[in-house]
Amino acid sequence: MTAQLTIRGAAVDDTSTLVGLYDEAAHWMLERGIEQWKPGGKDAQHFRRLIGSGAHEVWLAEDGGEVVGAYEVWWDDEAAWGVRPPDAGYVHRLMTRRGARPGTGRAMLAAAERRIAAAGRGLCRLDCMTTVPRLRTYYEQAGYTAVGQLAGKVAPDGSTYGVTLLEKRLR
Repeated sequence: MTAQLTIRGAAVDDTSTLVGLYDEAAHWMLERGIEQWKPGGKDAQHFRRLIGSGAHEVWLAEDGGEVVGAYEVWWDDEAAWGVRPPDAGYVHRLMTRRGARPGTGRAMLAAAERRIAAAGRGLCRLDCMTTVPRLRTYYEQAGYTAVGQLAGKVAPDGSTYGVTLLEKRLR
């Protein structure tokens, strides 16, 4: 059975839930040899800064009243995409709780795409680490096309890593 989600905007009171989702996803990745997110890499301050900022949105997905995932929508992403016209929204930190119903991640991605389209933007963009081909495949299967690579995206700690840039035209 695929997920039937309720999507709601995150509030400041949700920051501990968001940190927990992030850390759970980071642990899951590390256990599988995927070095993408680090436990403790996003704290409550990160999510508080985004919630209600206007330039970013944080969304929670609930299934039966239980939070099963979250994601961020940004209205620009110069660090990965450079200066661009306001024709896209950018999805970040698509996080699914372990044990969520199959299809939860795709349902959240579709909700993010609807939000971006509702804002009058015709493209949904995201990036994923070049060292995680499984994630690129996931997004390509969801209709995204790789449109470039950035070899030196700068992390908050100053380190750099490579990302594949992907986008999807929205109707």
